[in-house]
Amino acid sequence: MDQKVNYFEVGVNAPIDGPLTYVWSNDIIPTGSSVEVPLGRRKVPGIVLNSTDTNVSSFELKNISALIEEKPVLSPKFIKWCQWVSQYYFYPIGMVLNLAFPPLKKKSNRKTKYQVIPDTEETIAPNLTDEQKNTLAEIKKHDGFNTHLVHGVTGSGKTEVYLNLIADCLKKNKSAIVLVPEISLTPQLLNRFSARFKDKVAIIHSQLTAREKTNQWWAAFSDEKPILIGARSALFCPIKDIGLIIIDEEHEPSFKQEEKLKYHARDAAIVLAKIHDCPIVLGSATPSLESYNQAKSGKYIYHQMNKRVHQDVMPETFVVDLKKERETREIENTNHDDLPFWLSQKLYDQIGKSLNANKQSALFLNRRGVAQIVMCPDCGFVYECPNCEISLTLHRKKDLTCHYCDYSQVLKDRCPSCQSIEIKPLGIGTEKVESDIKKLFPNATVARVDRDKVSNRHQLEEIITGMENKSIDILIGTQMIAKGLDFQHLQTVGLVLADVAFNLPNFRSNERSFQLITQVSGRAGRNKNDPGVVIIQAYNTDHPSITHALNNDFASFAKEELQMRNSVEFPPASRLALIRFSSSQLDQLETSTTQLKNFCDTYLSRSESKVAVRILGPSQAPLYKLKNVYRHQMLILSPDHQSIHHFCKYLVQNKKKIFSTRVKVLVDIDPVSMM
Repeated sequence: MDQKVNYFEVGVNAPIDGPLTYVWSNDIIPTGSSVEVPLGRRKVPGIVLNSTDTNVSSFELKNISALIEEKPVLSPKFIKWCQWVSQYYFYPIGMVLNLAFPPLKKKSNRKTKYQVIPDTEETIAPNLTDEQKNTLAEIKKHDGFNTHLVHGVTGSGKTEVYLNLIADCLKKNKSAIVLVPEISLTPQLLNRFSARFKDKVAIIHSQLTAREKTNQWWAAFSDEKPILIGARSALFCPIKDIGLIIIDEEHEPSFKQEEKLKYHARDAAIVLAKIHDCPIVLGSATPSLESYNQAKSGKYIYHQMNKRVHQDVMPETFVVDLKKERETREIENTNHDDLPFWLSQKLYDQIGKSLNANKQSALFLNRRGVAQIVMCPDCGFVYECPNCEISLTLHRKKDLTCHYCDYSQVLKDRCPSCQSIEIKPLGIGTEKVESDIKKLFPNATVARVDRDKVSNRHQLEEIITGMENKSIDILIGTQMIAKGLDFQHLQTVGLVLADVAFNLPNFRSNERSFQLITQVSGRAGRNKNDPGVVIIQAYNTDHPSITHALNNDFASFAKEELQMRNSVEFPPASRLALIRFSSSQLDQLETSTTQLKNFCDTYLSRSESKVAVRILGPSQAPLYKLKNVYRHQMLILSPDHQSIHHFCKYLVQNKKKIFSTRVKVLVDIDPVSMM
């Protein structure tokens, strides 16, 4: 009797668009199993997607090499979600599925160096405000899958709503996923969750060691710990019975991955919730206009929380016009030499008041280093990165660094071009702010939080602890401190240069500026006895991002911004894809760009196409040269996603005809960064 042969579709961990078919003559392999298969001259891991006893191939198939039993079988729901991710974001299915597993094998006697989950004292749930009660009741009204947008001002108690929803989820013996945009939020959130739910919390993010991540992954996957908190990658932990998903600070751009698989964790989580037929809650004081628009159209269920938990009063906010500040200093000709150009008298005085009252201050500037440009005023020479078409940032006193490729060189005393000794730094960064503040307030304890200063989670945890126990007087930082951190003794918040992001080449720059200003301002006055003070310094004080944030008026800002987006048919009025193509060979890139233009013209002229897409470009990317690679890009807009996908799929299918082999092509669906 002939042995029965079975055929299996396998998603292989390789840059191959679809699954490959293999043969296995032993027992049936369950869907979701891990296998090893031959691919060319090597063997690669893969996941069984389905099986059949019929050979649909016209050529001889290879055998599955081995069944990898140490890896758990993935559930049909998780595989369905991964297939959606693969198709929607144009990324190979096997490479998506490969993200499901932890970095190491399960068993290990090796102990981790640090305690991942803090051993906190268990707390009792506080009494809820009326707004919290109403929001909870409204969310619980709806069974099964629904997307809820909780729009609550900073300090309104959204986290307490999350905790109550999770408690209900656990009573139903289901798991909950809580996504936060960055690890900067996780220490405080983790303390709060572990205090409420003790040993039921697991965490996954990029700052864990491989062993820590593996242990946390198994704790979540095995239902030992039914609450999983993490950054966007936690979404790929294949939890079987999800009953609730929460996306905190849903507006944050860091939910979008910019490398390799260019997925948006918020949008992918909504699809995961739909597959599991469970609610998903998006929370923010400044919702993304995409989510807000969906709520206003009725596709999401909208919940609003307008009051802070401990008081009705928001921080007192002042705007300082830095142009007028400079003019006043020049006219009065008074002795302001002790104040640096970036610091207004108002902010300086307020920091002093907070120090005298034993209160804390935080200064926000979304720029690292000492200065963004070092320039010779005599000949115009600017220090630039030889690998990237951008200026070098000055760090410390002599270190010039590229923030994109890490190239560095030493600043010389004379201009390399004309030998002038007048070469000087221009602009301002967090390092310069720190240096100046230490000189102005020598008795204060100053800490800085940016990518240069804080490189791991333990350094971040130390600074958060320092803010909580008041051993830090003044905190200086980039957007790492702009997120949902809660410091009870923080009285003064200063936005050093609020208009840094106003003119970035991105249609979302106004929205992002409004969000940052509102979020940073919301860190002040978390103590019920002290509403706090916010001072916004800017050169363009009439900018709508400032005027609406000053009045804490999200609705007016959103209305104005949505009208502008609608007029130019940009998201959320339309859907968007970005095609980026790059090469180290400029001539190859330019030839491919010409061929791409011809391809687009032909595509749009086809009468049978009937596809409503608008194409902008191709043209040079704003960051035209990075790491010795030249970059061009093109935007695809359409009222419906199907038209976007049709075009992108057709482009990918024909990319060998359009692009040189030396040109790399990336498709970014729903892009966040345009750089």
